[in-house]
Amino acid sequence: MAAQGEGRVRQLRLVASVPEGEDFEATLAFYRDVLGMPVQESYEAEGDARVVILDAGRATLELSNAAQVRFIDRVEAEGKPSAALRVALEVDDSVAATDEAVAGGAELVAEARETPWRSMNSRLNGPAGLQLTLFQELDGPDEA
Repeated sequence: MAAQGEGRVRQLRLVASVPEGEDFEATLAFYRDVLGMPVQESYEAEGDARVVILDAGRATLELSNAAQVRFIDRVEAEGKPSAALRVALEVDDSVAATDEAVAGGAELVAEARETPWRSMNSRLNGPAGLQLTLFQELDGPDEA
């Protein structure tokens, strides 16, 4: 077994399928241009098949039990329940990023607000059926 911090998994890649009939280019533009995730790789195949892999920085997997999910929902979104899978993206300025995301087509679920764990979080419904939390850490690495 690997020591803590030395796992066997090299990368977490979240794969989001853009539903048939939803605009792939608009979805790509939202995540690439509005949220600022640069293209890492892209491929095309027969039948108009496309995939674009965007760089989202460091990836982690956060597991929460039902009580913690209820607590997060209460703090972050006035109790509105989160999806079973919610993508949390760290940004430099969650208020500005939330405004840009809404202007870029995301549906606002909850405005950015300070949490008890010292981050500024907002909740959105984004393209490709992804529920998003945009968060800004309010304490520096030495204070967290």
